[in-house]
Amino acid sequence: MDIKKVLILGSNSFSGSHSVNYFLKNTDCKIIGISRSQEYLATFLPYLYKKKKRPNRFTFYQFDINKDLRQIVNLIDNEKPEIIINFAAQGNVQYSWTNPEHWFRTNCLGIANLVDNLKNKKYLKKYIQVSTPEVYGQCEDFKENTNYYNPTTPYAASKAAGDLFLSALFKKYNFPVSFIRSTNVYGIHQQLYRIIPRSIIYIKRGWKIPLHNGGEVLRSFVHIDDIIEGLFKVVLKGRAGDIYHFSSEPMPIKNLVGKICDKMKADFNNSVEFNAERNPDFIYDLNCEKAKKELGWKPKVSLDEGIKKVADWINDNWIEIAESPLEYVHKE
Repeated sequence: MDIKKVLILGSNSFSGSHSVNYFLKNTDCKIIGISRSQEYLATFLPYLYKKKKRPNRFTFYQFDINKDLRQIVNLIDNEKPEIIINFAAQGNVQYSWTNPEHWFRTNCLGIANLVDNLKNKKYLKKYIQVSTPEVYGQCEDFKENTNYYNPTTPYAASKAAGDLFLSALFKKYNFPVSFIRSTNVYGIHQQLYRIIPRSIIYIKRGWKIPLHNGGEVLRSFVHIDDIIEGLFKVVLKGRAGDIYHFSSEPMPIKNLVGKICDKMKADFNNSVEFNAERNPDFIYDLNCEKAKKELGWKPKVSLDEGIKKVADWINDNWIEIAESPLEYVHKE
């Protein structure tokens, strides 16, 4: 596929910014980024990290999918990107219970309004929807399924609703949407409230790491480099209407924190505290044989290597990171 322009919605997000960086490094195409917030510190944006200026093939626009729909559609019509990748979403699970309408406004209505304006655009060859395994609810060795949804949080329900509309658009108009669903993504530049950077920071500060459900909840962690490489393979080879899973072997959260403690040379028992049960979904475990067989994808970055990279990034940027918010900050 001859790709001249790629538009990335949610380009300031952790995965979105890594996607920008990947396309800049591995293609010659022009990249257009859209996020509702201004660009963050370079510490949290890989395409700006340790660079003197923004790469000249990347253009950033500050637009909100809920408030600036007309400007976004006009921009897309003017630029005519062959590929659109959507990372834009309200993503925090816990806080979605507090203001569920905010999650549905972005993850469902915002996406529906946008793609309804794009359904007949001849220049658009592929639209990649970044989804989540949480639309399935608790799942184990779960294969790609377009008919099964069992969300247990407002976040998951809002993502499922958006996915279902896109699926309907594919069936009615042959809209060129492909879906990717990945288990827990991690890596450098990630939001500090996520489990891996948060645990490293807590250990550095001498704070106790809270482990919910006794740390027995099972999750699989895939490095952001592997996720973005898989996404790029979907851009090149993915079929419209199809779902692609990216996952690794699940492990108890307490084992993950144990690995982090080992890397930080910290005693596990002195570094954690066990809290009451919170998450209703005990395991998210995706079968990703389809991605391996059809796309030639496989995870390459080991968890030990990935944790070390995050720890090194935090240590190298400790002054800025120590002054950055450690908790999730909600924006409507």
